[in-house]
Amino acid sequence: MRAGITILPGYRWAEAEPRWRAAEAYGFAHAWTFDHLGWGPLVDRPWYGSVPTLTAASVVTSRIELGFMVASPNFRHPLPFAREVLALDDVSDGRITVGIGAGGMGGYDVKVFGGAGVASPARRYEEFVELLDALLTNDRVDYSGEYYTAIDARTAPGCVQRPRTPFVLAANGPRGMALAARHGQGWVPLGTARDSLESWWASLAELSARFDDALAAASRDRAAVRRFLQTDAAPVFSLSSVECYRDFLGRAGELGFTDVLAPWPRHNGPFAGDEAILETVASDVLPTLG
Repeated sequence: MRAGITILPGYRWAEAEPRWRAAEAYGFAHAWTFDHLGWGPLVDRPWYGSVPTLTAASVVTSRIELGFMVASPNFRHPLPFAREVLALDDVSDGRITVGIGAGGMGGYDVKVFGGAGVASPARRYEEFVELLDALLTNDRVDYSGEYYTAIDARTAPGCVQRPRTPFVLAANGPRGMALAARHGQGWVPLGTARDSLESWWASLAELSARFDDALAAASRDRAAVRRFLQTDAAPVFSLSSVECYRDFLGRAGELGFTDVLAPWPRHNGPFAGDEAILETVASDVLPTLG
């Protein structure tokens, strides 16, 4: 089991930098940030871009894996995004992982554009991943799809990580799972039931079994694809107590998850919690994960 932390890009760098440094010092295996133009209940609060945030984080750390959780086609195009990923992978010396999701149809990232570009998000998601995969793997790319086109696209010098940066693909449904089974080095579900913690865990068990089927259909080895549990989707804050966090790790492991992500506690609003609990987790729980 590898433990990760998610740091929202809502802090000025003077406040954010100590968090990214601490994430590595605490012993987390990976640290992530959201990739949105604005997010949910924090849409009127300070919010910074994920690419410069991860660039800065890569400069002040040396070991920890860093990544998007998750980028989406709602406001990104694979061509310029591939260049940004290449730069991040280089600056971080091969520590970047690219989380990608289909993108919601009703969030701020869609509304701020007047609701444009939300038709057939499943196919758009597939094309986004296919083209980004091609761009990060090859220097010259031609691609013609319903949503994206690339003509003799150049992406030299390629990634530090070979053949490219790992993808962690978000999926709850069959098309997304099939995409993750084909192109993902990792898979992350949100769960389909959130009325109670037990129903959420039950939905994750069902999704995990379905993903086993998707891997089998794609002739992928189950052990070749990491399984990420993003606990910010749970109806209970995973860092509400040390005991709660231990329970999340244990139950996730029982379902076959290899990585668990918890949001960094905030003073109020979403993910409100006590940073002292995070410190205790770092001193008492993370060293036991091995």
